Amino acid sequence: MPKPSTTFLSRRGLIAAGGALGLVAALSACGGTDKAKDAEGGKGTTAASGPWSFKDDLGKEVSAKSTPKNIVAFTGTAAALSDYGVQVKGVFGPTKLADGKPDPQAGTMDISKVEILGNVYDEFNVEKYAALKPELLVTNTWDGSYWYVPEASKDKILKLAPAAAIGVGDKVSMDKALERTADLAKSLGADLNTKKTADAKARFEAASAKVREAVKANPGVKVLVGSGSDQLFYVSTPKTSADLKYFESLGVEFVAPEQDKLDAGGFYESLSWENAGKYKADVILLDNRSQALQPEALKSKPTWNELPAVKAGQVAPRTTEPIYSYEKCAQILEDLAKTIQNAKKVS
Repeated sequence: MPKPSTTFLSRRGLIAAGGALGLVAALSACGGTDKAKDAEGGKGTTAASGPWSFKDDLGKEVSAKSTPKNIVAFTGTAAALSDYGVQVKGVFGPTKLADGKPDPQAGTMDISKVEILGNVYDEFNVEKYAALKPELLVTNTWDGSYWYVPEASKDKILKLAPAAAIGVGDKVSMDKALERTADLAKSLGADLNTKKTADAKARFEAASAKVREAVKANPGVKVLVGSGSDQLFYVSTPKTSADLKYFESLGVEFVAPEQDKLDAGGFYESLSWENAGKYKADVILLDNRSQALQPEALKSKPTWNELPAVKAGQVAPRTTEPIYSYEKCAQILEDLAKTIQNAKKVS
């Protein structure tokens, strides 16, 4: 599971500070006539008239009187919808880097055209959200909760608009998460019969085949999935993330942490840097998110430098929170195939 806070605390342990001031006034404003007629769901969409409904991956039937146009979404989910031509009004989650450039989780979405309600975990401006007059909130779900919706203000947020969640953890595999995201985009007016969409899906299927071929051509390569913080090195299990489950189904061999050593959510084992060499691997897929330490920063950790995969230069970035469009996931698989194909056994 992703560890979004900069201190890598358990997601349930992160509590948002206070409620938003003036929420009552903002809520009242939501009852007015919607003047934002320019939010038409984006180029390439054909929103149907009449009632709208979608059964999400929390098992909830989400509905509205008409197809939602004022959509607010978790950044990664918004980026996936954008790839299908569905545009959102606002986003929450890693969107803009310190230098002003888009965060990788924003994909190719034009972040200058969205209201950023929160750029880090546990940050969500409820007043701004209310002012957007939202008709739908969309995010992912790892463990039955709404990803990046702060626990402390969740009830206020969920009262403002229907919410839909797409599963990306637990028993879900990448192919299923892709299918469900496409289903949601279609319900919101996306045309899935375009050449662009067909080409992207074909590319994804071809990339999946490349991973299978790479594993067969270079059998026995052991892959460890890790994430570094200042104090700890986290080793992920492939069983509870949609991307890793799919990689495993393609034949990738993972070095899995001990089951009884996993965190409460069952996602990863936390190792002190003194014990970072507990598991040996030929390749390390390293969390590429902005809050995780990257290879250059990890050079200051002696035990990191001693890992066989590091010595061999076989460390590749892992897109820990994929953008679930076929286009973006195809690139992830193509990169994985090259990594495995070129790896030497060093563990």
